[in-house]
Amino acid sequence: MKKVLLFALLVLVVAAFAAPTLAQDRWVGADELPTNPLDCPGAEAAAEGEAAEEVAEAPAYNGGVPVDAPDLAGQDIVLVDVPKLIGIGYFNATSLGMQQAAEELGNVTVTTDGPTEGDVVQQVEFIQNYLAQGVNGVLFAANDPVAISPVLRDALSQGVHVVGYDANSEPDAREWFVNQAEFNGIAKAMLDSLVAEIGTEGHFAIVTSSFTAPNQSRWISEMYDYAQICYPDLVWLETVESQEDQNLSFQQTQALINSYGPELDGVLGLSSVAFPGAADAVQQAGLCSPDDAAEGVGAPDADSAIAVVGLSTPNQMKPFVENGCVESVVLWNPIDLGYAAVYVMRAVVDGTLTPESTSVSAGRLGDLQVVNGSEILLGLPFVFTEETIFDFDF
Repeated sequence: MKKVLLFALLVLVVAAFAAPTLAQDRWVGADELPTNPLDCPGAEAAAEGEAAEEVAEAPAYNGGVPVDAPDLAGQDIVLVDVPKLIGIGYFNATSLGMQQAAEELGNVTVTTDGPTEGDVVQQVEFIQNYLAQGVNGVLFAANDPVAISPVLRDALSQGVHVVGYDANSEPDAREWFVNQAEFNGIAKAMLDSLVAEIGTEGHFAIVTSSFTAPNQSRWISEMYDYAQICYPDLVWLETVESQEDQNLSFQQTQALINSYGPELDGVLGLSSVAFPGAADAVQQAGLCSPDDAAEGVGAPDADSAIAVVGLSTPNQMKPFVENGCVESVVLWNPIDLGYAAVYVMRAVVDGTLTPESTSVSAGRLGDLQVVNGSEILLGLPFVFTEETIFDFDF
């Protein structure tokens, strides 16, 4: 009996020591879906002859289908938009884009409503309440792709159209998802921007919203594989959650600074809330890289300065860009994202966007392409810098 107990204890001890090593095999917060890393910086473009190679057949439509949806083509429709949370700049911008599209179309009414914190349970309750009141369509940005899916399937079963944007659900729980930029493109833009400041052997940490947030999980997965190929000596230290709470992001970044000290060269903030919170913590710690880009250096004291890169709206990050604490802000235009989501919903209701479609007309944005079976691609990510960020107001 003693031998059995000793053996069991030995197994537990070995497992305890092995666990941290195994955890390094995949960054915390990553999902297990396949990735598609883009070319490393400086990679030679494909020859013109290679560009003409046959394009692989597009994936089949994999979205959901509403049950006995009424024929409302060309008629007035009422939509509810339930984002991750309301009251923050990012989703204020997507809501503004939706109102712009609704005004242009003239036969769409959109109400944006939702929780004031990133809580999927509350988000589901908001959707349930609006379904009970009666709407023709649901627009959403998911806090959790799995937890939100049952209520969206319920909407489809009632003949209500469902379109996602910003953060996806499970594909069969909605008809279409408007993807702000493909995940591998965002991953490349973020890591390339970070490495430009901390070097290819720098040490960094990630501040995400939550380990289950679908878009952040995809970005982390794509960044992980991209880093293995393009920046194998880049060192990931830790990923922490901020729960779409800027104060918590500030506190988590403070904890990272205290924990790693001079070892921490950079922080990636993966949401419009996490990024400004992280930048504020670095600024208040007096660890911003001085505005010294003209000399081609990140900071005079490379052992102490911390670079902060991530995704957020320009207005939130302008103070940090202006004082030199942040050099790069990766994003897309969230106003256009909300605008596109309403045009996609209108096209679905009108029957002009079908599972056989390869593109959809989206007003001032022109024709947007169908990708990955049931996604509409808004476009490539954009990197705001000191030279460009002050030209935008959202």
